[in-house]
Amino acid sequence: MTTATLARNGGQATLTVSELAHRTGVAPSAIRFYEKHRLVVSERTAGNQRRFYEAEECIVKIIRVAQRVGLSIAEIRELMADLPERRRITIDDWCVLRRALESEVRARLQALHAALDDLTSDQRLCEIPPATTHRGQH
Repeated sequence: MTTATLARNGGQATLTVSELAHRTGVAPSAIRFYEKHRLVVSERTAGNQRRFYEAEECIVKIIRVAQRVGLSIAEIRELMADLPERRRITIDDWCVLRRALESEVRARLQALHAALDDLTSDQRLCEIPPATTHRGQH
């Protein structure tokens, strides 16, 4: 990368799809998928190649965690809607995201424990009374 390229990018280095994929441990096709669904942002070179700011590396890692939590692409987009594009994630940003993801994990764990209780109860499944709590809603 040339000094002129870095200057145009505000001093931030840019990464190819392959470089970003390698740094984050995901397939290049996943990076393109995230871009298609507006979870990450790239710019195009004169040769029409994608270039991602280094800040997108953190975004991809957050996306992977959110996917492991079980969030859909739409839910991840909503979770990250307040993050400005092409900016490094701050500690405050991460704390907000982490709390939201932790809350989601807890809600899903509670729903899974309730389902496990239903499965391991001595009652036949058809005899289980309807839930009195809002299990599974988050």
